[in-house]
Amino acid sequence: MIAIENLKFDEKGLIPAIVTDADSGAVLTLAYMNRESLEITMREGRTCFWSRSRQELWRKGETSGNVQRVVSITADCDRDALVVKVRKTGPACHLGNDSCFVDLVHEGEEPEGFSLDALMELLIGRKVEKKEGSYTTYLFEKGIDKILKKVGEEATEVIVAGKGDDRGETIYEIADLCYHVMVLMVQMGISLDDVRNELASRHVIDHKVKQEKSTAAAAK
Repeated sequence: MIAIENLKFDEKGLIPAIVTDADSGAVLTLAYMNRESLEITMREGRTCFWSRSRQELWRKGETSGNVQRVVSITADCDRDALVVKVRKTGPACHLGNDSCFVDLVHEGEEPEGFSLDALMELLIGRKVEKKEGSYTTYLFEKGIDKILKKVGEEATEVIVAGKGDDRGETIYEIADLCYHVMVLMVQMGISLDDVRNELASRHVIDHKVKQEKSTAAAAK
């Protein structure tokens, strides 16, 4: 772990900070920090930047409530740029977008890799735009009862495949179940971050329990 003294701030005392989502890996924004804002970020555990337009410190979310909790801060090999991994509350962009990087400039021939976040965006689009002939649109049009019925059916299929010890079929049915559960999430306004945060809270609790058991065992 390196000290702040080893970082290279520019002639204005600033260092670029690329903020990314710790769970999805998505790039959220590019901001700048000076030494004071970096120290505040490290001390408070939430992002604080230097506003070049207003020439003042600003804590992300101080007015919007869209706070970014810091997971880690890493310097590049030249130590003149930072990557700040965060878990965010609400949109990262002041325009209300999840990320500041939304305007496509060029799209190459190489396809993007699959991600649950991209699938979720597609499902949300189907709910809003109601594309004709889309199975997802059909589910949204039928409503919550149909969606819940499909979730139940797919859960049963997972059980049957698992009981039959058929690995390939189980993977196939789990994928079907995940898709239908995500349709349910969109229908109910539940985001992937909601589920991630719930799982993360359970991990923290489990970690604390393990620590307490270890401490108790050592005391004996």
